[in-house]
Amino acid sequence: MSLIAGFSAGAELLPSIRNVIQSATLLHRGIHTTSVVHRIQAGRYKRTPRREKPLTYEMAWPPQAIGHFKSWNSWNTTNLMGGLRASETAIEDEFMRRFMTGTWHNLFVSEIIIKRQHNMIRIAGILRRAISAQKMYFLIGYTEELLSYWLQCPIKLELQTVEDKKSVIFKYV
Repeated sequence: MSLIAGFSAGAELLPSIRNVIQSATLLHRGIHTTSVVHRIQAGRYKRTPRREKPLTYEMAWPPQAIGHFKSWNSWNTTNLMGGLRASETAIEDEFMRRFMTGTWHNLFVSEIIIKRQHNMIRIAGILRRAISAQKMYFLIGYTEELLSYWLQCPIKLELQTVEDKKSVIFKYV
């Protein structure tokens, strides 16, 4: 009984509190605007004081240069309007990249490029010469076989080797 009486007393105070809140918000209401900033930060690398951070050719160009000075990391037609399997293709590309970096641990010095042509997938990249040729041929066959089995299409690796990481440095920032 006392709970109901307390609730009804609070309900009588509610309209007066509502009026105070409404009048306070009316006094402070307004439009807040800021100037437009045409500065894109994503995909850019911050300069270091001594310009000691190495960048490859792919990393050196800003995002708006894709298609002009640098290429896409995935070549496929599913991203076009009306393309089929866009989400599955993106997941497969990410799976292939993670499998490649895990199989070829610490050997890639460039980005992994995935090119889809009809039913064939070609994977390209630049590797360091840190393992013997026999191990490299084994890993190429191993990677092609497993990815072909999992993705149910032929996979071809197009790998190039360089002596060390410094060979692919394009500029320093």
